[in-house]
Amino acid sequence: MKKYQFGFDVWGLALFLLIMIPNFIWFSVPSPNDVLRQESVTPLFDMIASICQAIMIAAICLLIRKDVGKIAMRNKWLWICMAAIIIYFICWVEYYLGVTEKFILLSLSVLPCIAFITYEIDRKNWIALIPTLIFTVLHIIYSLLNFVV
Repeated sequence: MKKYQFGFDVWGLALFLLIMIPNFIWFSVPSPNDVLRQESVTPLFDMIASICQAIMIAAICLLIRKDVGKIAMRNKWLWICMAAIIIYFICWVEYYLGVTEKFILLSLSVLPCIAFITYEIDRKNWIALIPTLIFTVLHIIYSLLNFVV
């Protein structure tokens, strides 16, 4: 914890809110073929994933490495993060167009995790990375067991 300080990372909050935009829309407006609204077969995993997600977001927004500078767009990790977000939005558009292929449903779980992981790597926020990796594994298990298998 010596290398970290409590603060507020506005970019971490922006990333979270950006990734949540399609989810907020989905909560309000069902898609035509809304398979994501079915009851989950992994409720325990889902609960643990939600706890890890809350810890992850708190760590991304409130823990800042002292030795990391400002956001630099020349960094490959941020480009990967942005690419994951763009493809994630495209997958949501596909989902709202009625495409419920396994690849799209799995992408809706994997891509936001890639965005968070690459952002945390760029910010050297290793504390946030731990709950994010747990969340990622559980989120992928959720998608696989509920929509792929």
